[in-house]
Amino acid sequence: MSAPVIRFAGVSKRYGRAPVLRAVDLAVAAGEFFGLVGVNGAGKTTLIKCMLDFCALDAGSIELFGIRHTLPRARARLAFLPERFLPPYYLTGRDFLGFMLSLQDRPHDDDAVARMLAVLDLDPAALDRPVRAYSKGMTQKLGLAACFLSGRDLYVLDEPMSGLDPKARAGVKALLAELRGRGATLFFTSHALSDVAEICDRMVILHQGVPYFAGAPRSLCDHYGESSLERAFLRCIEAPADA
Repeated sequence: MSAPVIRFAGVSKRYGRAPVLRAVDLAVAAGEFFGLVGVNGAGKTTLIKCMLDFCALDAGSIELFGIRHTLPRARARLAFLPERFLPPYYLTGRDFLGFMLSLQDRPHDDDAVARMLAVLDLDPAALDRPVRAYSKGMTQKLGLAACFLSGRDLYVLDEPMSGLDPKARAGVKALLAELRGRGATLFFTSHALSDVAEICDRMVILHQGVPYFAGAPRSLCDHYGESSLERAFLRCIEAPADA
């Protein structure tokens, strides 16, 4: 059996005296579409920052593709879009995509870029404007375009639907379906549980820095006898972590 693409083992993190992550154990298999959900402050973004070596662990270990996460080669096969995506304000959209493709050693394919913009419903004319003139939704589409054009094996997307209109959301889901078809792995966070139910094979509810539930979205509803994923989620976080 192949090693997980992502493995968290006993990961703990504090900010000052406040514990944010408490001995988190998680694994994400190759080709799995995995959703991490929780209320604000549950530790989701901190877990991603730890995984990408943006902050040091207080305890535990993380591996990406079987490689210790602190080694640059562990991150060579992933693309990341943060929740607050802020590209350099002085670049045009075209410059940004060009630089990102260059950094990722990807060829600049005009047809691929045009198709990506069409799927995400981003006007090609916007590429000639500086990103400081972009709306929140346009900026998000630019970041998503750069991620999806990267051709990576693992996509770490933190609230990727934030600021998107319904047409762009549908486009993102179509692009994710293409990634699934070629065997890519997704690590996805969202406050929209309906998106998690539609997109993810498995979800983990992180609450107070602890995984409260791991399993298919449908199994969460079945476990609590609820037809609504939102109501099942609320029942879960109100229960003890070991329930």
